Order: sequence, then structure tokens, then C-alpha cells
Amino acid sequence: MPPPIHFSIFPTSIGACGIAWGQGGILALQLPEAHETQTRSRLLRAQPDALPGTASSHLQRVMDDIVALLEGEGRDLRHAVLDMTGLSAFQRRVYELTRTIEPGQTLSYGEVAALCGDVRAARAVGQALGRNPFPIIVPCHRVLAAGGQSGGFSAHGGVTTKLRLLHLEGALGAPATRESVAAQRSFALSF
Repeated sequence: MPPPIHFSIFPTSIGACGIAWGQGGILALQLPEAHETQTRSRLLRAQPDALPGTASSHLQRVMDDIVALLEGEGRDLRHAVLDMTGLSAFQRRVYELTRTIEPGQTLSYGEVAALCGDVRAARAVGQALGRNPFPIIVPCHRVLAAGGQSGGFSAHGGVTTKLRLLHLEGALGAPATRESVAAQRSFALSF
């Protein structure tokens, strides 16, 4: 019998987040969807065997730090233990490097690719981050496209959510582009 997987939904300033964990650590983090039930459903699509559970003190600290980070406090989530079983070596490397980006700072997909040892792997970095099962803990929102453009974001709300997270961390300040101005206008209307 496989070890049990548990999940919890917890409130944050941007909506209800979900987290799933097992014996090896955190398996998934779900950013808020439009409604808490949608957040739960999306988390359970990623971890269909997960059952409601009570967080350990370490996991509770991770959730508390996520809540604080989403309220604009500079928290370090590198203490969160992630279960990266089943991920490729490249994905693990990208996620490990991305976890070193401090709140309020950004890198480009190309810079992360160079740190991985292949400057031509920017697109592969973007694809790995697009499948990131640990957003916020692996802060993929801190990775931008070339020229300070926002690039994509696969969470609910897309680029608007990415810009909102960067704004909370004080990282907005890259040169304005037509795409970022339109997204920032949409972002401003969401407050």
C-alpha cells in the first residue's frame, strides 16, 4: 500500500491556497482559483488520492510563511521540504535554482538557463516552470522573459496574477512594455 497523501486548503490575502504532502515532503501547492471549491478541485486533479489532513508543525510553518509572503512580508521558503520524485533532473535543477531568487528580485528565463549550464535552454526553462507543482515555494513568478517582459504564468489569472505577486514583493520596476502595461492596468482593476 502506498504511503498516504494529505491535503489542506488555507486562506491567504489573495484567496484560498491548497497544499498536498506525503512522507517525502510537499507534493503540490495550488494557488487560488476563482472559488475555494475550484482550488480544491484543481489540487485534487494533481493529487487524486489525497485525503484531508492536519499539517505537521513544519508544514504549518510553511503555510504561515506563504500567508505572510502573500501579505507582502519577505519570507524565505527554502526550508520547505519538497518531494520531487517523478520530476526530471532538469526540472529539479530549474526548481532548485529558482528557489534561490529572493523576494523582490527577478531573473530571466535565459539567466536561469545559463545557471543550468545551457544558455540555449530558455524555452525549456519556461516549460519546466509552466509545469511547476510548487508555485510560491518555487517562485516561478520571479522569472521573466527577455527585456523584463512578464512572460507567461499558468496559475489562475495568468500574467495578472504573476504581476500581482511581483507587486506584493516589490519587484515591479522593469521597463514597461505594451504587454506589461496592459496587464498592470488589468491588475490595478482587480484590487
